[in-house]
Amino acid sequence: MAKKKSYSAKDIEVLEGLEPVRKRPGMYIGNTNEEGLHHLVNEVLDNSIDEVVSGHAKNISFYYAKDKSITIRDDGRGIPIDFHPK
Repeated sequence: MAKKKSYSAKDIEVLEGLEPVRKRPGMYIGNTNEEGLHHLVNEVLDNSIDEVVSGHAKNISFYYAKDKSITIRDDGRGIPIDFHPK
């Protein structure tokens, strides 16, 4: 393989929005197998527990369906959807 003579900013692929997560999920969850799925479920459940502990929620429900889908709900503040000023 021949060495490339130059390397500049135009050689870097810029990913925007959720594109980096979709393209390289392992960078964000550790791996893409069952262990990574468990990590994601734990993160969501931990966020719900944090809402209860901080007094912003009173209820958490966890539902594991026959099709192996998981639903976690709480009555907390949710995730802000407005744009951050920075």
